[in-house]
Amino acid sequence: MVRGPSRRVTDVVVLSTAMLTFISFWRAAAIVLCDMASTAWYIGGIAEQAMGRAAPWFILAVMAFSACVLALYVEGSSMFVRGGVYKVVKEAMGGTLAKVSVSALMFDYVLTGAISSVSAGQYVTGLLNSLFPYVRIDWHLAPALFSCLFALVAVLYFWRLNIIGIEESSDKAVKIILATAVMGIVMTGFCLWTVHQRGFSWPSGELSFSKEGLGWLAGADWHRRIGAFGILIAFGHAFLGLSGLETLAQVHREMEAPKVPNLKKTALIVFLFAALLTSSVSFFAVGIIPDDVRAKYIDNLFSGLAMSVAAPHGVQIVLQALVVLVGAAILCGAVNTAIVGSNGVMNRLAEDGILPDWFRYLHHRYGTTHRMINLVVGLQILTIILCRGDVYLLGEAYAFGIIWSLVFNAASIVILRFKVRGNREWTVPLNVKAGGVQVPIGLTAVFLVLLSVGLVNLATKRVATVFGIAFTVVFFLMFLIAERLNRGRGKMEHREKVNLINEETVEDVLKHIDKPNRVLVAVRDPNGLHHLAKTLESLDDETTELVVLYCKIQHGMSFGGDIVSLGPEEEHVFTRVIEAAEKAGKTVTPLMVLSNDPFYAIAQSAQAVGAGEVVLGASGRIGLEVQLERLAMTWGALQKSDATPVTFRVVQKGGAEMVAEL
Repeated sequence: MVRGPSRRVTDVVVLSTAMLTFISFWRAAAIVLCDMASTAWYIGGIAEQAMGRAAPWFILAVMAFSACVLALYVEGSSMFVRGGVYKVVKEAMGGTLAKVSVSALMFDYVLTGAISSVSAGQYVTGLLNSLFPYVRIDWHLAPALFSCLFALVAVLYFWRLNIIGIEESSDKAVKIILATAVMGIVMTGFCLWTVHQRGFSWPSGELSFSKEGLGWLAGADWHRRIGAFGILIAFGHAFLGLSGLETLAQVHREMEAPKVPNLKKTALIVFLFAALLTSSVSFFAVGIIPDDVRAKYIDNLFSGLAMSVAAPHGVQIVLQALVVLVGAAILCGAVNTAIVGSNGVMNRLAEDGILPDWFRYLHHRYGTTHRMINLVVGLQILTIILCRGDVYLLGEAYAFGIIWSLVFNAASIVILRFKVRGNREWTVPLNVKAGGVQVPIGLTAVFLVLLSVGLVNLATKRVATVFGIAFTVVFFLMFLIAERLNRGRGKMEHREKVNLINEETVEDVLKHIDKPNRVLVAVRDPNGLHHLAKTLESLDDETTELVVLYCKIQHGMSFGGDIVSLGPEEEHVFTRVIEAAEKAGKTVTPLMVLSNDPFYAIAQSAQAVGAGEVVLGASGRIGLEVQLERLAMTWGALQKSDATPVTFRVVQKGGAEMVAEL
């Protein structure tokens, strides 16, 4: 506690959770790729079991189509900072269908963690069983049991990382993707050498569906009578390759400025990396591994490829170890992606009053919504136990959430083209103007493809249809009941949840900031943050710390005790501050001081943090000149002999401002 002239009392509170840290497009791409690129380790085996040796061609087609779906997400995310399926569908088609779409998406997220971690366990099991004879250990691990145990450990590990926060999780994702890139280059080199030495057996273009691959259509022979129908069935079995795209919308909130250009870079990196890795693995596996050998590696096809290249057996073992270690890392990283994405989706629901506010209670130390994370991880653990290590079963069920969340998303963005007109920062290409209306030809084509695949999948994926619909109905009813209970209690406007750090002096705030330059913006009115928005536009986030100061006026000699929560007025102000920072993609350090003199609090805080610039919004009660005069007088009374020069700016809503140098 600090006492200044005339017994002006100041208590200081730092909003720790609201000290937003934004991630680069490289980190964002790594988070998405930890899911999407991980499918290279299991999609080939699952697709081949469903349609035969033609699988690589359809995997290639799906990976090419992923460019269209990524474009879809770029347009949707550019419209809403906190976007994704729920937000887009709600704006286009209303709350009921939005809850249906997000229920299907939650099924996707739960299955992502399960299939990725179980697949990783299959790879590790295969490697250990290959190594045991060389070290004279007479063991043989049961793949199903060991893969389940491994999956449980992986889920719990990434649960812990996400409790700590996205910054640590994204750092881990970057390391995983770099290791994957190195492994991909090494394996490609060995595969090309093998093709040079032995030749290449191109995958057949003829479809050969299994009974499970046709689902309820088995025996009807429709796929042969109508060729295009068979192509759609096969296309649907390869749709696992689009896993993880929804996370692109979820990490958009944490993406640094400039938002949309970085979003486009992220989408491009994701497309190129995932398409090259997933497609090449599928073709090399079918073209290099003999059919009878490939059947033994159907659940760990990448390992089979490592053991089939033209190289000495010892080198093959080393390559298998490399594939398995990197594969286990990226597959387990997909668990992280699922947790990050599902946490973001459920936060949108809680903010909108769908989920009880209890879910948004922040972790006392890390400031994360740990209860939402716990729910998703709990469902993933249950799924892992129930599946008993069956990768194909998980893959078939997994497709339901992927395709139907994409269908709802595409339909909504088409509707929004007509419902919300005007300039957008970016749109899916192929648009034609007709009578003053922009007709989204490209966007509509993407939607029709997704809808066709979704409808066909209902008939050909029995497990996915039964369990997917059941899961979606259960989650929808849960959301519906929770929303009605919230309305009965009186739904309030969205407020951010934050953790508070009480400091004794304003100078103690310095330990929370580390950039050489500092700008302090004083805020008061949640509807009058034009000066903050203008400051964020020109802020150099790399070198300048932006401290946002809110002064809560209290009277008396002292305040006594720590402040443990914000009042409704402060919550409203800081909610708008956080939204402005997210939209700009730039870091802010929110700070609240309790004082009986706001100008004293502003001057003292600016001097304490070493601000070279102080920005205020124009007051509706006193003129600009009076504001500057009172602030300058207070600054002079507090100024030390070695104080650095400071610039004061008072900004009006129209953009006009008054500047003073002291």
